[in-house]
Amino acid sequence: MLFDTPARPRRKPSLTPMIDVVFLLLVFFMLASRFGIDAALPLPLAAGGGEYTGPPRLIDVAPSEVYVNGRPVAEAELAVALTPLVEDKADVLILRGKDGASLQRIVTLTEVLRGEGFTSVVLVE
Repeated sequence: MLFDTPARPRRKPSLTPMIDVVFLLLVFFMLASRFGIDAALPLPLAAGGGEYTGPPRLIDVAPSEVYVNGRPVAEAELAVALTPLVEDKADVLILRGKDGASLQRIVTLTEVLRGEGFTSVVLVE
């Protein structure tokens, strides 16, 4: 046997370079990602005072319904229901959570009102 050489044990590949690359990618994506966008929603509390004139404009926000002065109103028609109650879109609207409405629901409804041009929304308990 001419080519009879002793068998060498196979060398296992090192995992260290692959682990380094994985950690570098992890650090890169952690530093490059944005976990959330902070947004401020100016929402004064009623205790701040201020002048209130005109008819009542109480908006009760329930988990699935919206009430204007005690009457149910579709969310899409909220601006139409409020128009006869305000002289100007800067008049104060009083917003109240009802029946365990989530904070996100109240914020969403406030954004809808601001999108319709109502600028003064006050939150009460």
